[in-house]
Amino acid sequence: MKLRPEMTGDALTRLKRARGQLNAVIEMMENGEDCREALTQLAAVSKAIDRAGFKIIASGMRHCDAARARGETPEMAEAELEKLFLALA
Repeated sequence: MKLRPEMTGDALTRLKRARGQLNAVIEMMENGEDCREALTQLAAVSKAIDRAGFKIIASGMRHCDAARARGETPEMAEAELEKLFLALA
């Protein structure tokens, strides 16, 4: 299934925010700042990346369900989407 802007907008926003947070963590590490703050920010980055992945999977599921409802063959089988979902969990 191709990533389409209408399917990935929210996930892309989350990933861009996570990229900024990750850059801040790298800067903290390079500047020898407090490890607690760096680890807190790193946890936020990890959560944002996970949520972006789940958003993409959810969007893909909706896209495939809509195709089925129109009587079309979806781009991905439910088993493939489930496997991708479980890879994120």
